[in-house]
Amino acid sequence: MSDELFQHGGGFEQGEITGNVRLGKFEAQYEELFAEALEDGVITSEERAQLERAADSLGLDRERIAALETALTAAWEARNRSAVREPARDEAPAMSLRPLELESDPQVKALRRRIQDLELHVHTLEKELEEARSSIAVEVDFSDMTSGSAAPADDPEELYRRIRHDPRDVASLRALHRALREVEPDRSVRVARVLDFLGEATDEEKADAKRGDPGGLIRPSASLTSDAWKRNLFHPDEELLTGEIFAVVTSPVLLGRVTVLRHQNALPKLDPARLQDTKTSTVQAVRCFAWAASILGMNAPPLYADPTWDGLAQMVPGVPPASRLGKRALSGRSPAELAFLAGVHLASYREDHFVKLLIPSIPDLEDIFLAALTIGQPQLPLAAAAKARAIPIARAIEPIMDPAQKDRLRGHFLRFVEEGGRTNLNRWAHAAELTTLRAGLLLGDDLGAAKRVLELSGNAGDEQIDDLIVFYTSDRCSRLRKQLGIAIA
Repeated sequence: MSDELFQHGGGFEQGEITGNVRLGKFEAQYEELFAEALEDGVITSEERAQLERAADSLGLDRERIAALETALTAAWEARNRSAVREPARDEAPAMSLRPLELESDPQVKALRRRIQDLELHVHTLEKELEEARSSIAVEVDFSDMTSGSAAPADDPEELYRRIRHDPRDVASLRALHRALREVEPDRSVRVARVLDFLGEATDEEKADAKRGDPGGLIRPSASLTSDAWKRNLFHPDEELLTGEIFAVVTSPVLLGRVTVLRHQNALPKLDPARLQDTKTSTVQAVRCFAWAASILGMNAPPLYADPTWDGLAQMVPGVPPASRLGKRALSGRSPAELAFLAGVHLASYREDHFVKLLIPSIPDLEDIFLAALTIGQPQLPLAAAAKARAIPIARAIEPIMDPAQKDRLRGHFLRFVEEGGRTNLNRWAHAAELTTLRAGLLLGDDLGAAKRVLELSGNAGDEQIDDLIVFYTSDRCSRLRKQLGIAIA
């Protein structure tokens, strides 16, 4: 039965696979070996010999091995506040700092005076910046409010502004449905479905809500492009540049996180027998995740079906990261509910979102963001406390980044400065979460199913549902459905 449910339309065209966290064979194989040797903070001669043999047998590049060891060592030292020792080697550990010599050298003294002058200048500039900000008028946005002059009763743009201001405004929804019925039938039908979801639809609107019903899940003829994600699916409050900065450092952050969890013996263990083959599995939830991934232009992560876990879907850190599907996803869910769940979960796996899934704490996200900026601009002036948190992370990240990634960070840093040099990570994280819900609704195409899944996950609130209504009735959603080939003609 699942084979019939999770099908694409005829002639489905799989576009470029974009957005997934990028991890290579090198990281996946060597990270675990080195992390085991690093567990107690001492690498013995026997462990070093074993690592050398593994590197030879796997044919791994020595420079990349050294870079990965440097990064993992830095992560371990930052976490445990002690240095890794390797008695068999005479040289100091790669990440140790040698004491500054020639204290009496005139050049050293001159450099120190120069640094003090620069620090004082930075402090003065920061003070002036705060004073300038305090004098700036408060930003007020009345774009969602109706104007004093009466707009035409059937003006879709004005009606949609009212809906953005109050997504459950039945009068505006009903008027928008009528205004769009002949000119934009697909959008008109979606507005009728919203009225039906709210329990406010007339018999005529209920009939319209059923127009174009495929009798099951959507059957797209094409997948989403990266450009469509950014232009139409991302929530307007999700700053693209912030996500792009996180995307560059996601892989090394994942490696460091896995190393720390393994050292703490807190890395979740998955039963290999529960790993599913997405091409041959008969488990409906697994088939749905594979179907959803292809539509979103992504690859599905390794999927483990675990009916003993009382949950829906969970990311499990690893190299690569995997997903565990619990009994709430494996039984009792309708196809639309599974489609919504898969869309939400997979959208979290995008490389510009994944760091939030891995590190949900906003203060920790701020430290990673600052670390990324310091790699893009090593002379970035930071407060002492922020520097103490960010620099160890940067030291753990930078060694395993290739030159292209560092160049991307430098470019992102310049753009960040040009765009004002400010971001609100709390707002970004919240908007990124709303983006994942929008991806789920695009696939599930059912507000009722979305609400039920949100209730199961304990995440159902008026704000989430209201944002889904705003998205579902928007022209952005119309453009996405046209690209997928599922818009009602």
